[in-house]
Amino acid sequence: MDLKNKKVTVLGLGRSGTALAELIDSLKGIPRISEKAPYDSVKKVLENWPLKDRVETEFGNHSREFIEKSDLVVLSPGVRIDAPPVQWAREKNIPVIGEIELAWSFCDKPVIAVTGSNGKTTVSTLIKEFLAAAGKKVCLCGNIGSPFSKHVLELKDKDFVVLEISSFQLESIVHFRPHVAVFINFSQNHLDRHKDLQEYLDAKKRIFMNQAKGDYAVLNYQDPTVKGLTPELKAKVIYFNSPQVLEHVPISNPNYLAASAAAGVLGVSQEICRKAFENFKGVEHRLEQVRTIEGVDFINDSKSTTIESGRWALESIERPIILICGGRDKKLDFSVIKDLVRNKVKLMIIIGEAREKIRQVFKGVIPIEESDSFKNAVLLARQKAVKGDCVILSPMCTSYDMFSNFEERGKVFKEIVNGI
Repeated sequence: MDLKNKKVTVLGLGRSGTALAELIDSLKGIPRISEKAPYDSVKKVLENWPLKDRVETEFGNHSREFIEKSDLVVLSPGVRIDAPPVQWAREKNIPVIGEIELAWSFCDKPVIAVTGSNGKTTVSTLIKEFLAAAGKKVCLCGNIGSPFSKHVLELKDKDFVVLEISSFQLESIVHFRPHVAVFINFSQNHLDRHKDLQEYLDAKKRIFMNQAKGDYAVLNYQDPTVKGLTPELKAKVIYFNSPQVLEHVPISNPNYLAASAAAGVLGVSQEICRKAFENFKGVEHRLEQVRTIEGVDFINDSKSTTIESGRWALESIERPIILICGGRDKKLDFSVIKDLVRNKVKLMIIIGEAREKIRQVFKGVIPIEESDSFKNAVLLARQKAVKGDCVILSPMCTSYDMFSNFEERGKVFKEIVNGI
């Protein structure tokens, strides 16, 4: 793909948008940015950005005139594939691709791509750790927090790229072809973005669409939806979590099984994976032990933005739980964990835009308290907790009603806890 002197319009600012503009600039293209949000809400992103005064921008809305001046339109993950500016571009036969597709076009290293409804970050990080333990140099990027486009021109000394990839990013791929594609699991998620579960699944399974016989698809044997994709795939299928695999691996943790299966495809032994897993400290904001205060454990699980990640957290804790949850609703069905909550949670403290929906589901199941601020919720949990309890922030919602992302939410939680 030759971008020299081409006007390339990026839809959406944020981390991906600025990384895309920098990549386009490095490739001698002419980056432009169209951002739907008003300038005041994104100006912090631009404050120290080197390209701030060199990139043509529009804020407060996307305009047809701005889009139609493009030679190529590139979507940040937050922009829907059927958004009006995408339609305007297509009406003028202007090509439209996503951030992953553009970065992959300039990638000369094998890509291991990881998707799923829950556990993507942990599995991606474990694959990187297992490969590194085998002496390989790895770039870990994508939905995990650092855009692919930020790193793609700096891979000279790397052996592999491990890419966490979401359904939003997969919607806009064209030729993207990972050598190893891992599909961990499938459950309800992002129904605020996708019209139904089928559309969500259709986006997820695009991870395999360009693979060929020389590639690998790593699938969860115990997830019927994921396993059911097997007849559609051209790549060689490797199952993890199968009875045959479980007989021969030292650890039954599903994240370990997925990561070791992917690493095994690339020649890494189970022994190397096992040793690396024993030294693994976990992922920040995922069941992260923050502090113990007078016998009360405080755990940061801010990365929990789905019902299934909340289920995983609750099932992982054996102590009485005070659960802080809520945020922006993703149109998920909380009732599927009603019995688990009844058995594991002694008090639920609800926050954010989804709190009334959560209250209606769990009313009469367990005691519920409501907090109008995040800090007050944490301090209320401290007040209600007694020795032997566990206070966990596991929101099961996105953070965008109160924070810019789940990382900021987790960081603030830790600051409040450490300030007690």
